[in-house]
Amino acid sequence: MMRGCLCLFTVKRLYTRPLLALIIYNQRNHVDKTGSPCHGILDQDAVGTRAMYAPRISEELRQKVMSMLYVGISLDNIIQHHMEVVQGHGGPHNRDDFLTRNDVRNIERVIRNTSHELHIDDACSVKIWVQRHQKHVFYFQDASASEPFILGIQTDWQLQQMLRHGQNGSVASHSTFGSKKLKYPLSTLLVFDSSRNAIPVAWVITSSLTGQDIHKWVGSLAERLRTKDSRWRLNAFLVDDPSFGFSAIRDAFQCRVLLCVWHVRRAWIRSLLKTCSNIDVQREMFKHLGWILYSPRSVPNAMDAVQEFMEVFVDQSAFMDYFKSQWSPYIESWVSCIRSLPVAGPEPHAAIESYHRRLKYKLFNDQYANFWPRIDWLIHTLTTEFHSLYWLDQYTVETGYFSNLRDESFSTNAWYQALHIPDIDVILDEQNLQVAKVISQTDRNLAYTIWNPGSEFSLCDCHWSNLGNLCKHVMKVAMMCKNRQVARPLLAAQIYRQTLLSLLHNPPDDPVVLDHAILCTTRLQQDIKGWEDLSNSGLLQQLPPELNSQMADNTLLFARSH
Repeated sequence: MMRGCLCLFTVKRLYTRPLLALIIYNQRNHVDKTGSPCHGILDQDAVGTRAMYAPRISEELRQKVMSMLYVGISLDNIIQHHMEVVQGHGGPHNRDDFLTRNDVRNIERVIRNTSHELHIDDACSVKIWVQRHQKHVFYFQDASASEPFILGIQTDWQLQQMLRHGQNGSVASHSTFGSKKLKYPLSTLLVFDSSRNAIPVAWVITSSLTGQDIHKWVGSLAERLRTKDSRWRLNAFLVDDPSFGFSAIRDAFQCRVLLCVWHVRRAWIRSLLKTCSNIDVQREMFKHLGWILYSPRSVPNAMDAVQEFMEVFVDQSAFMDYFKSQWSPYIESWVSCIRSLPVAGPEPHAAIESYHRRLKYKLFNDQYANFWPRIDWLIHTLTTEFHSLYWLDQYTVETGYFSNLRDESFSTNAWYQALHIPDIDVILDEQNLQVAKVISQTDRNLAYTIWNPGSEFSLCDCHWSNLGNLCKHVMKVAMMCKNRQVARPLLAAQIYRQTLLSLLHNPPDDPVVLDHAILCTTRLQQDIKGWEDLSNSGLLQQLPPELNSQMADNTLLFARSH
C-alpha cells in the first residue's frame, strides 16, 4: 500500500501445519493505477532510500484532493467525505483508502506555495511548466522567427471527459477568446454532457490565428484519443471560425464539420443593444443581418447585401461604424463558409455561451489585469481553479456529493432549461412563422414573444434575452420548429434529389464517369443520413428559405462535371 502500490496478498495460516503459511496474491505486480512501477530501480522516485520513507497517494486521488481544495472544500469535509467513500466500497484496500490529514495538509501546502511565475521571463516560465507537465501537453511549439507559439493542453480528467461525452457525439470549438486582453488568444474544445452543459476538454494557446495552424495540433489530439480507445469515434465537429482548416479536422477525426455562428450572433445583438434604443429597429436590423449571412447565390457579391443593409439603416450610424470596422472585412468569408458547410442549430449556442460567460468572469476580473500579458498565468489559472470548477460539477452530478457547493450557473443553461418547458406552453402558428409565444413558467398570466422563431437570429422580449443572451424561450421554440419540421427539407436532401434526377435524365457516356458519379451520390446519401442524426440531436440548423437558390447552382455544377 506504500506509494500507491496495488500489490496485495493474503496470508493464511494452515491449521494442520502451523509452521507453514499460504500466501495468496490478488495483485502480484508492484505498480500503481497508471501501471507505473512503485518500487526498485524502475521507479524514478525511489532513488536511494526515499521509497522507504516517502509513501504517496496515487496521482488520481491527489488531483481529486487538489480540485476539492481549489473550490474551497475544507480539510475536515475532505477527510469525512473520503471516509464515507471508503466505507461505501467495503473498507480500505490500498494506500489511497488510508488518506490522512497530513496528506491533505501536504497538498494544501503545495497549492499555497505554488506560483504561476516559474521564471521572471514569461517564455522561460512556460517552458518550465511544459517540462513539468509533459503528460498534460499534447502539442507544443515554441515561437521562432518562422513559426508561431502553439501550446495544446489536456489533463487526464479532460481526456476522460472527451472519450466519454465525445463518443458518437460532437465537439465544438470556442476560439479566439481574449484576443484584445490576453497576450495570445485562447481556444477551447468543448463536449456536451447529459445536462447540455459545455465541458472544456482541451485548450489551445497560439500566437497565430487558430484556424491557420490547426493542422499542426489536431492530429496529435486525435492520436492521443485513439491511443486510449481505438474504437472512439466523433460524429461532428462544430467550428466557429471560417479560417479553420476543415480538411485537417475531417482527416484527423473522420467526422462531419458543421459551422456554428454563435460568436457572430452574440457580437451583433450585443452591439445592437448598445447602439440602438428602438426595439422594433433592433429586430429588423437583426433580421437583415441574418439575411446577409444567408444571402442567396442570386446576389453576385455578399458586399452588395451589406451595402443594401447600410442604406436601409443609414440613420443607425453608431452600429454602422462598428459593423464597417469589425465585420465588413470578414463577411465574404463567413458567407462563403455558410454556403459550403451545414450550419449547426441554435441549441449548442446556449451551452457555448454559458461557457464563454464563465470563462470571461473567471479570467477578466480586474484584480488579475496585471497578469493578462503573461501566458504562464493563463495556463496556471486554467489548469487549477477553472479546471476544478468543472471537475466539481461533474463529480456532483455523478455522485451527489457537495451539491450545496455547485456553481448555480451550471444549472441555468438555456438549452437544458428549455427541455423543462412543456410543449403545451408554446404557441406556434405554422401559418405565420414571424412570431411565437411562450407562457412563463413562474407567472401563467405572462407570455414572452419570440420574433423570427426557429432561427439562431431569433429574439425574445424576456430580460435575459434583452441582455444579449440566448434564452430558454428561444431554445424551446427552436426545438418545436425542428420537431414539427416547420422548415424546408435539408439543403443536402434537396441537392441529392436534384442530383439523382440529373443523373437519370443525362447519364454520362463514359462508364468511368458514371461510376464516379454514382459513388459521389452514394457518399452524399450517407452524409444526409448523418445530418439527419445530427438534426435529431438538435445540432443541425434547418434550411433558411434564402438558400433555396443554391440548389440550382449545385445542380448546374453537377451537370457541368459530366
